[in-house]
Amino acid sequence: MNNYTYELALRWADSDSYGHVNNATFLTYLEEARTRMFQDMLPTDETERRRHAFVVKQALVDYQAPLVYREEPVSVDVWVVGCRGARLDLGYTIRDAEGTYASATTKMAAFDLETNSLRRMTDAELAFLSRYTAS
Repeated sequence: MNNYTYELALRWADSDSYGHVNNATFLTYLEEARTRMFQDMLPTDETERRRHAFVVKQALVDYQAPLVYREEPVSVDVWVVGCRGARLDLGYTIRDAEGTYASATTKMAAFDLETNSLRRMTDAELAFLSRYTAS
């Protein structure tokens, strides 16, 4: 499998009153890694960027172990589970050398924010995403 891996630094504010990273914050971690992965795919021009957006339709997170704040980053792996037409499915793990804290999937849609409508992925987007497609 060809993963994109983002080394994510934890923030003190990510912890909740139980002393571990709040479950909702895991979604932010997925978003941050996905956004970094997409940086090389999305246009630099803001108008074009809005025309070639991706929106999350569904997120599913399987929490596997508590993650407590520490100085060392965690690795967030992202890969393409499938993509076709306007649909993009991504898989994720949040892990370190000791184990996995969460695995997740997001169902996404290619979206034009200017027209507020679904759009088909471009050949360039599909070529980019093929680098991270699970075999």
